[in-house]
Amino acid sequence: MRPKIGLALGSGGARGLAHLGVLRVFEEQKIPIDYISGSSMGSLVGALYANGNDLNMLEKLAIHLKRKYWVDFSVSKLGLVTGEKIKELIRILTHGKNIEDLAIPIAIVATDIETGERVIFRKGPVYQAVRASISIPGIFVPETVNGRLLVDGGVIDRVPVHVVREMGADFVIAVDVGLYDTRMKVNSIFDVIAQTIDIMERQNLYHQIVAADYVIRPEVGHISSISFTNVQEIIEEGYRVANESIDKIKNLIQKWEDSHE
Repeated sequence: MRPKIGLALGSGGARGLAHLGVLRVFEEQKIPIDYISGSSMGSLVGALYANGNDLNMLEKLAIHLKRKYWVDFSVSKLGLVTGEKIKELIRILTHGKNIEDLAIPIAIVATDIETGERVIFRKGPVYQAVRASISIPGIFVPETVNGRLLVDGGVIDRVPVHVVREMGADFVIAVDVGLYDTRMKVNSIFDVIAQTIDIMERQNLYHQIVAADYVIRPEVGHISSISFTNVQEIIEEGYRVANESIDKIKNLIQKWEDSHE
Protein backbone atom coordinates (compact mmCIF):
# COMPACT_ATOMS: atom_id res chain seq x y z
CA MET A 1 0.00 0.00 0.00
CA ARG A 2 1.48 3.32 -1.06
CA PRO A 3 0.63 6.66 0.54
CA LYS A 4 -1.50 9.22 -1.25
CA ILE A 5 1.07 11.89 -2.10
CA GLY A 6 0.22 15.58 -1.84
CA LEU A 7 2.29 18.42 -3.25
CA ALA A 8 2.05 21.89 -1.66
CA LEU A 9 3.43 24.48 -4.09
CA GLY A 10 4.33 27.80 -2.51
CA SER A 11 4.09 31.42 -3.58
CA GLY A 12 7.06 33.51 -4.65
CA GLY A 13 6.28 35.21 -7.95
CA ALA A 14 8.92 34.45 -10.59
CA ARG A 15 10.76 32.20 -8.13
CA GLY A 16 7.73 29.89 -8.24
CA LEU A 17 8.76 28.78 -11.72
CA ALA A 18 11.19 26.50 -9.86
CA HIS A 19 8.12 24.29 -9.34
CA LEU A 20 8.42 23.29 -13.01
CA GLY A 21 11.88 21.83 -12.38
CA VAL A 22 10.62 19.97 -9.30
CA LEU A 23 7.71 18.47 -11.25
CA ARG A 24 10.08 17.29 -13.97
CA VAL A 25 12.09 15.31 -11.42
CA PHE A 26 8.91 13.70 -10.03
CA GLU A 27 7.90 12.71 -13.56
CA GLU A 28 11.33 11.28 -14.35
CA GLN A 29 11.43 9.37 -11.05
CA LYS A 30 7.82 8.23 -11.42
CA ILE A 31 6.70 9.76 -8.11
CA PRO A 32 2.90 9.85 -8.42
CA ILE A 33 1.12 13.06 -7.37
CA ASP A 34 -2.40 12.45 -6.03
CA TYR A 35 -3.24 15.94 -4.77
CA ILE A 36 -1.90 19.46 -5.29
CA SER A 37 -2.43 22.65 -3.32
CA GLY A 38 -1.04 25.97 -4.48
CA SER A 39 -0.71 29.60 -3.49
CA SER A 40 0.03 32.34 -6.00
CA MET A 41 2.58 31.10 -8.58
CA GLY A 42 2.25 27.66 -6.99
CA SER A 43 -1.44 27.69 -7.93
CA LEU A 44 -0.65 28.70 -11.52
CA VAL A 45 1.99 26.01 -12.07
CA GLY A 46 -0.08 23.46 -10.16
CA ALA A 47 -3.24 24.13 -12.17
CA LEU A 48 -1.46 23.94 -15.52
CA TYR A 49 0.18 20.68 -14.48
CA ALA A 50 -3.05 19.25 -13.05
CA ASN A 51 -4.64 19.96 -16.42
CA GLY A 52 -2.16 17.57 -18.03
CA ASN A 53 -0.13 20.22 -19.87
CA ASP A 54 3.24 18.96 -21.08
CA LEU A 55 6.15 20.18 -18.92
CA ASN A 56 8.37 20.84 -21.96
CA MET A 57 5.71 23.17 -23.34
CA LEU A 58 5.25 24.92 -19.99
CA GLU A 59 8.99 25.46 -19.59
CA LYS A 60 9.33 26.90 -23.09
CA LEU A 61 6.34 29.16 -22.48
CA ALA A 62 7.79 30.38 -19.17
CA ILE A 63 11.17 31.14 -20.77
CA HIS A 64 9.96 32.79 -23.98
CA LEU A 65 6.63 34.46 -23.15
CA LYS A 66 7.10 38.21 -23.44
CA ARG A 67 5.69 40.43 -20.72
CA LYS A 68 3.44 42.32 -23.14
CA TYR A 69 1.35 39.17 -23.59
CA TRP A 70 0.39 38.91 -19.92
CA VAL A 71 0.83 42.38 -18.41
CA ASP A 72 -1.89 44.99 -18.93
CA PHE A 73 -1.40 48.20 -16.98
CA SER A 74 -4.37 49.50 -15.06
CA VAL A 75 -5.88 52.87 -14.26
CA SER A 76 -7.59 51.40 -11.18
CA LYS A 77 -6.76 52.69 -7.72
CA LEU A 78 -6.55 49.07 -6.51
CA GLY A 79 -3.54 47.85 -8.50
CA LEU A 80 -1.05 48.60 -11.26
CA VAL A 81 -1.91 45.58 -13.45
CA THR A 82 -5.47 44.81 -14.56
CA GLY A 83 -4.84 41.06 -14.87
CA GLU A 84 -7.27 40.40 -17.72
CA LYS A 85 -4.50 39.27 -20.11
CA ILE A 86 -3.08 36.72 -17.66
CA LYS A 87 -6.60 35.50 -16.86
CA GLU A 88 -7.32 34.89 -20.53
CA LEU A 89 -3.97 33.13 -20.94
CA ILE A 90 -4.78 30.81 -18.02
CA ARG A 91 -8.22 30.13 -19.50
CA ILE A 92 -6.67 29.12 -22.83
CA LEU A 93 -3.96 26.95 -21.23
CA THR A 94 -6.52 25.11 -19.05
CA HIS A 95 -9.01 24.80 -21.93
CA GLY A 96 -11.65 26.75 -19.99
CA LYS A 97 -12.03 23.88 -17.49
CA ASN A 98 -13.39 23.92 -13.98
CA ILE A 99 -11.11 22.91 -11.11
CA GLU A 100 -13.16 19.77 -10.45
CA ASP A 101 -12.52 18.60 -14.04
CA LEU A 102 -8.71 18.62 -13.86
CA ALA A 103 -6.77 15.33 -14.07
CA ILE A 104 -5.24 15.80 -10.58
CA PRO A 105 -7.37 17.15 -7.70
CA ILE A 106 -6.15 20.63 -6.78
CA ALA A 107 -6.98 23.27 -4.17
CA ILE A 108 -6.18 26.89 -5.01
CA VAL A 109 -5.65 29.33 -2.13
CA ALA A 110 -6.49 33.04 -2.16
CA THR A 111 -6.95 35.68 0.56
CA ASP A 112 -10.04 37.81 1.20
CA ILE A 113 -8.43 41.24 1.51
CA GLU A 114 -11.40 42.69 3.41
CA THR A 115 -11.78 39.99 6.09
CA GLY A 116 -8.29 38.45 6.09
CA GLU A 117 -9.80 34.98 5.60
CA ARG A 118 -8.27 32.13 3.64
CA VAL A 119 -10.37 31.23 0.59
CA ILE A 120 -9.88 27.75 -0.86
CA PHE A 121 -11.15 26.94 -4.35
CA ARG A 122 -11.96 23.28 -5.08
CA LYS A 123 -14.44 23.93 -7.87
CA GLY A 124 -15.39 26.59 -10.39
CA PRO A 125 -13.40 28.09 -13.30
CA VAL A 126 -9.66 27.45 -13.00
CA TYR A 127 -8.75 30.79 -14.56
CA GLN A 128 -10.80 32.75 -12.02
CA ALA A 129 -9.34 30.96 -8.97
CA VAL A 130 -5.75 31.22 -10.21
CA ARG A 131 -6.21 34.88 -11.16
CA ALA A 132 -7.34 35.52 -7.56
CA SER A 133 -4.46 33.53 -6.08
CA ILE A 134 -1.74 35.36 -8.06
CA SER A 135 -3.04 38.86 -7.24
CA ILE A 136 0.00 40.36 -5.52
CA PRO A 137 -1.49 43.21 -3.44
CA GLY A 138 -0.68 46.62 -4.87
CA ILE A 139 0.53 45.15 -8.16
CA PHE A 140 -2.52 43.24 -9.45
CA VAL A 141 -6.05 44.59 -9.15
CA PRO A 142 -7.82 42.16 -6.75
CA GLU A 143 -10.14 39.58 -8.33
CA THR A 144 -13.79 39.76 -7.29
CA VAL A 145 -15.40 36.32 -6.85
CA ASN A 146 -18.91 35.93 -5.39
CA GLY A 147 -18.75 39.47 -4.01
CA ARG A 148 -15.41 38.89 -2.26
CA LEU A 149 -12.29 40.91 -3.07
CA LEU A 150 -9.47 38.37 -3.36
CA VAL A 151 -5.68 38.71 -3.43
CA ASP A 152 -2.58 36.53 -3.38
CA GLY A 153 -2.94 33.24 -1.48
CA GLY A 154 0.60 33.62 -0.16
CA VAL A 155 -0.47 36.52 2.05
CA ILE A 156 -2.26 34.06 4.35
CA ASP A 157 -0.74 30.68 3.42
CA ARG A 158 2.59 30.77 1.58
CA VAL A 159 2.98 26.99 1.28
CA PRO A 160 -0.49 25.42 1.80
CA VAL A 161 0.57 22.19 3.52
CA HIS A 162 -2.53 21.85 5.72
CA VAL A 163 -4.78 22.38 2.70
CA VAL A 164 -3.35 19.42 0.76
CA ARG A 165 -3.37 17.30 3.93
CA GLU A 166 -7.07 18.04 4.34
CA MET A 167 -7.66 16.91 0.73
CA GLY A 168 -6.58 13.42 1.77
CA ALA A 169 -2.79 13.33 1.32
CA ASP A 170 -0.97 10.86 3.59
CA PHE A 171 2.50 12.09 2.63
CA VAL A 172 3.05 15.81 1.90
CA ILE A 173 5.96 17.25 -0.05
CA ALA A 174 6.17 21.05 0.25
CA VAL A 175 8.06 23.25 -2.20
CA ASP A 176 9.07 26.58 -0.67
CA VAL A 177 10.59 29.19 -2.98
CA GLY A 178 10.47 32.05 -0.50
CA LEU A 179 13.12 34.56 0.39
CA TYR A 180 15.54 33.62 3.15
CA ASP A 181 18.65 35.30 4.49
CA THR A 182 19.46 37.03 1.22
CA ARG A 183 19.58 40.80 0.96
CA MET A 184 17.35 41.91 -1.89
CA LYS A 185 18.17 45.07 -3.82
CA VAL A 186 15.15 47.37 -3.89
CA ASN A 187 15.04 49.55 -7.00
CA SER A 188 11.37 50.27 -7.68
CA ILE A 189 7.87 50.43 -6.19
CA PHE A 190 7.37 46.87 -7.51
CA ASP A 191 10.39 45.73 -5.46
CA VAL A 192 9.08 47.51 -2.37
CA ILE A 193 5.69 45.78 -2.62
CA ALA A 194 7.15 42.35 -3.42
CA GLN A 195 9.73 42.59 -0.63
CA THR A 196 7.11 43.67 1.92
CA ILE A 197 4.94 40.66 1.08
CA ASP A 198 7.94 38.32 1.22
CA ILE A 199 8.76 39.52 4.75
CA MET A 200 5.14 39.16 5.87
CA GLU A 201 4.83 35.66 4.44
CA ARG A 202 8.04 34.57 6.14
CA GLN A 203 6.52 35.40 9.54
CA ASN A 204 3.53 33.13 8.85
CA LEU A 205 5.43 30.25 7.31
CA TYR A 206 6.99 28.32 10.18
CA HIS A 207 3.76 27.02 11.72
CA GLN A 208 2.52 25.84 8.32
CA ILE A 209 5.63 24.18 6.92
CA VAL A 210 6.36 21.93 9.91
CA ALA A 211 3.32 19.84 8.95
CA ALA A 212 5.02 18.67 5.73
CA ASP A 213 6.78 15.29 5.55
CA TYR A 214 9.50 16.74 3.35
CA VAL A 215 10.38 20.29 2.25
CA ILE A 216 12.18 21.09 -1.00
CA ARG A 217 13.83 24.53 -0.94
CA PRO A 218 15.31 25.66 -4.26
CA GLU A 219 17.98 28.31 -3.65
CA VAL A 220 16.28 31.14 -5.51
CA GLY A 221 16.10 33.68 -2.67
CA HIS A 222 18.58 35.98 -4.42
CA ILE A 223 16.15 36.44 -7.32
CA SER A 224 13.39 39.06 -7.08
CA SER A 225 9.86 37.67 -7.13
CA ILE A 226 9.11 40.01 -10.04
CA SER A 227 12.23 39.16 -12.08
CA PHE A 228 11.07 37.12 -15.06
CA THR A 229 14.46 37.40 -16.79
CA ASN A 230 16.15 34.49 -14.95
CA VAL A 231 13.51 31.90 -15.78
CA GLN A 232 15.80 29.15 -17.09
CA GLU A 233 18.07 29.50 -14.04
CA ILE A 234 15.05 29.31 -11.70
CA ILE A 235 13.65 26.16 -13.35
CA GLU A 236 17.09 24.48 -13.35
CA GLU A 237 17.52 25.25 -9.63
CA GLY A 238 14.17 23.60 -8.88
CA TYR A 239 15.31 20.56 -10.84
CA ARG A 240 18.71 20.45 -9.11
CA VAL A 241 17.38 20.56 -5.56
CA ALA A 242 14.52 18.12 -6.25
CA ASN A 243 16.98 15.73 -7.88
CA GLU A 244 19.25 15.92 -4.83
CA SER A 245 16.24 15.26 -2.58
CA ILE A 246 14.74 12.33 -4.45
CA ASP A 247 16.52 9.51 -2.58
CA LYS A 248 15.46 10.95 0.79
CA ILE A 249 11.87 11.30 -0.45
CA LYS A 250 11.80 7.73 -1.75
CA ASN A 251 13.21 6.46 1.56
CA LEU A 252 10.56 8.35 3.55
CA ILE A 253 7.80 6.98 1.30
CA GLN A 254 9.20 3.47 1.81
CA LYS A 255 9.22 3.98 5.59
CA TRP A 256 5.58 5.09 5.41
CA GLU A 257 4.70 1.95 3.42
CA ASP A 258 6.60 -0.29 5.86
CA SER A 259 4.78 1.20 8.83
CA HIS A 260 1.37 0.77 7.15
CA GLU A 261 1.68 -2.86 6.07
